[in-house]
Amino acid sequence: MGAIAKTGSLLRMVKIEHSVFALPFAYLGAFVSAGGWPGWRVFILLTVAMVAVRSFAMAWNRLVDLPFDSQNPRTATRPLVTGEITVRETKIFLAATAAVFVLAAAGLNWLCLVLSPLALIWSAFYSYTKRFTPMCHFALGSVLGLAPIAGWIAPHVSFSLPPVLFFLGVTFWVAGFDILYATQDVEFDREQGLNSLPAALGIEGALTIAAFSHLNAAIFFLLGGWAAWLSWPYYITWAVVAGVLFWEHRIIKPGDLSRVNMAFFTLNGVVSILLFLGALASLA
Repeated sequence: MGAIAKTGSLLRMVKIEHSVFALPFAYLGAFVSAGGWPGWRVFILLTVAMVAVRSFAMAWNRLVDLPFDSQNPRTATRPLVTGEITVRETKIFLAATAAVFVLAAAGLNWLCLVLSPLALIWSAFYSYTKRFTPMCHFALGSVLGLAPIAGWIAPHVSFSLPPVLFFLGVTFWVAGFDILYATQDVEFDREQGLNSLPAALGIEGALTIAAFSHLNAAIFFLLGGWAAWLSWPYYITWAVVAGVLFWEHRIIKPGDLSRVNMAFFTLNGVVSILLFLGALASLA
């Protein structure tokens, strides 16, 4: 396999397009913390760090879940399962992305550097939670929830209430759509002894928890904007996001899960972008 094809397989393995979920929240944290444009150095290093740590987390998840992915028809075409990417290549990729993340964090400030190993450990730990708790969706949410906190401390070493509120918002938001995504694997998870809320509670119960999670997400996104003293453009985009989250739960029914993928990527893909644009317009 040529270098270009191998790179394409690596990008497919880590689903690079899913960076759209966390990256805008990192930008939101950085711009609000800086009170505007944080500067090219912070912007570039933050982008590199976020893409690197997310790629690390996804590759780690693919590696430790390989025994399960190999048996699940839904995941049978993943590059690590098909052999397009080998286990050895995945381990090299993990080492490279971890190194890039730590170096990018070091280039931001000392606090980012000190916290970078903890971020790597936590992002890897998520992959094991499905083995012992159905609350694994919230563990994943907390990993992505670190994005606004990372963004907040990137321009300068400081901390405040807004990134905590955005952390909680992202945690509940991601947990909600991850629960929806997990409805596709209910029977497989039960057969393999894996934990997920759909497997533990059934589809209907899981959809209720997902809806409750997204209600909490909307509340914390609202409180985050309030705590950061953002103005009316943010609240307009927040209202649109709240509407998107509500509609997401209107198009998915216990007896009809055909639109899960549309809800997972298409609808949730706009949430972080809209909130970031709303914060940006507010700062402007």
